[in-house]
Parts: sequence; C-alpha cells; structure tokens
Amino acid sequence: MFVSESVTEGHPDKLCDQISDAIVDHFLQQDPYSRIRAECAVFTNMVFIAARFESDAIVDFPNIARQVISQVGYIDNPFNAKTCSILTGLKESKTQRSRLFDERNLSDEEIERITVQDQATVFGFACNQTASYMPMPVWLAHKLARRLASVRFQRILPYLEPEGKTQAGVEYRNGKPYRLHTITIIASQSLPATSGGPDLKKLQDDILEHVIGPALYDEDIKVDKGTRIFINPEGPVITGGPSIHSGLTGRKNAVDTYGEYSRHSGSALSGKDPLRIDRIGAYAARYAAKNVVAAGLADECEVQLSYSIGLSRPVSIQVETFGTGKISDEKIAMLIERHFDFRLSGIIKQFNLRHLPSIIKGGFYRKLASYGHVGRMDIGLPWELTDKAEILKQEVS
Repeated sequence: MFVSESVTEGHPDKLCDQISDAIVDHFLQQDPYSRIRAECAVFTNMVFIAARFESDAIVDFPNIARQVISQVGYIDNPFNAKTCSILTGLKESKTQRSRLFDERNLSDEEIERITVQDQATVFGFACNQTASYMPMPVWLAHKLARRLASVRFQRILPYLEPEGKTQAGVEYRNGKPYRLHTITIIASQSLPATSGGPDLKKLQDDILEHVIGPALYDEDIKVDKGTRIFINPEGPVITGGPSIHSGLTGRKNAVDTYGEYSRHSGSALSGKDPLRIDRIGAYAARYAAKNVVAAGLADECEVQLSYSIGLSRPVSIQVETFGTGKISDEKIAMLIERHFDFRLSGIIKQFNLRHLPSIIKGGFYRKLASYGHVGRMDIGLPWELTDKAEILKQEVS
C-alpha cells in the first residue's frame, strides 16, 4: 500500500512556486544569460518575494506576482490579486563573466571547463507502472488534482475556490499496482451552505460525479466496491488558500517529483535559473532513468548524481533498480555515464534550458510549478524523451 498526494495551482505552496518560476521566465525571456534565485512566501493578505539576480533584464516583481495570483483564480477571495500587499527584498549583483557563455556554440572541451557552483545530490526515477513511466499513486493524484482544477476553470462546479488537495492510495501485489485502495479529496468553496454555497453532501456528490469519475475513466485501476473515498472528511473548507494557511516556495518537493515513492533532493526545484545544478541535474537524472526503463533494462530505476563545487561532472553516478534489473546496476551506471551528458553546460545545451521561456508561449518554467516537473505528458519536456532507449538496448543485445 502506498499513498501520494498532489495539490492544485491554488495551494499556497504551489502559488509561491508559480510566482517564483514566473519571475525566472521573465528574466530569461529578456536576457537568457540571467542568473536568478527567487523565493516567495504568502499568508493572509501578504506576499513576500526575495530575489538575488545578475541580469540586463528589467522585471516588475509585484506585477508578475499579481498576474499569477489573478490567473490562478484569487480574485474574490479574501486573499486576492488586487488588494494583497507585496513586499520585495531584492539584491542585484555585478555581472560575472562566468555566466556570459552561449552553450550552443561551445566545443566539448569548453563544456568541460564550465563547472558547477553549487554542491548537490539529485535523484531521477522511472518505472513501468504507467504510460508516463511514473509511480501509479502520484500519477493518479495529479490526475485528480488537475480535474479538480478543471471543473472550476470550466465553471462545471463554479462554487469551488482555487485551493484543492488530492491523495491516491494504491495497493500493490508482487511489486505491481493491484487496486485503488483510497481516494481523498479536499476541495475549498467560496461560501458556506448557510450563505448559498453547497452543503457537504452536495459537494461530495459533485466531486464523485465530475472529478473522480472522469479523472479515472481511462485508467486500468478504477474505483471498486472496496475503495475508500473521503471527500472533505473534516467538513467544508471555506475560501481556502493563503487567507487560512501560509505558503512557501519549494515546500512540495514530493509533489514536484515522485510522490515520495522514490527519493528526491531536499532542494527546491522552482525559482532557479538553469545554471543551478540542483534543479537541472534532477531533470537529467530523470532523463537517464526513464530511458533505462524504456529500454527494458529494468522495471524500476533510480539514478543518483552527486556534484561538488568546481567540477563539471558528477563525482558519483549511482543506479538502483530494486532487484528488477535485467543486467547489474553497475553495468547500467556505466552505460548511462557513457551515453548521457551530466555536465552542467551539457545539460543546458541538450535541453535548451536558457531559451525555452522565449520559445514557448506563456513561458516555460511556470508550467512546471504545478502537477510535477517530471512525468508530464501535457508539455513536451526534453527530459521526458526516450530517444536513448534504443541505444541502451543495443548495448546489451
């Protein structure tokens, strides 16, 4: 039995992630060689943004925050885009020549000379439980959360507020998903029943009909007579969001990655430019793990990369296949070291990470801040490609 959670865009922590990544997008759209670290905190009617940056870009931090808050749907809530107070703590540094390189034009020798400036241990994971190569519990939790947000945006359930939370509990047998054990959904509403909002029974019936059923329609694992379903088990949640509890950038790492089915780094993914190895290294590790599973070398694969300041390559590459590998973990580690570039500027170059915010309409990094940085099938993420699977397969044939 394993349980994973997800949250909608209106969860305070996710709101902070989106503001932080929207800031990253705006910097890179104007100056792709920007260095930016942005963090955000929200509570009651207050937003605080802390940022350090080196850039030629001109960015209006409060305006970006208000745009995100409005787009998420906090318009009539006690916490809303128009009336919230926004405080900023900003530090601009002098431009360092070390950031002014165009990785697209670098030779292999020049890529080797660009070293990481942060120490980090990052993890990537993949398994064959779903078409996205993600663990089933977090995959289902994300689907439920996305559907919960969708019925609000489409005004199918117009009384819903932006914040919502989902959990999916999956029962396993012999290491494979067997049945859906538990579903939990917490949905916030704009008004109590006494003021025209739905009562708890109405909310529960609506969620069953319009959220749970459609979200799981095309899944092999569905609700059965033994599945336990909890919808707002502690009663109605009125307004929700920052007006009733706080949020902080980087506090939902399990939601961003593998739902704690696999290990993940303690570092936040959102709010960092592509020169931060603790962010993009996690994407490179996922890329390697997914290709290993897609190649049929293992049913589950976790890739661990450890980086030290002053070096371009990871000092350690470790692979764990949890007894599902068709060849040894050591052999898989050797193969991915041979066929994947884990160097800082090599990752940036292959995934085009500095220029995607300008290429993709509406920005790039903010899209990652809700419903996972990995395992996405709604965005063409470069680290979700399985273009190395055939090469790996041929190596062991």
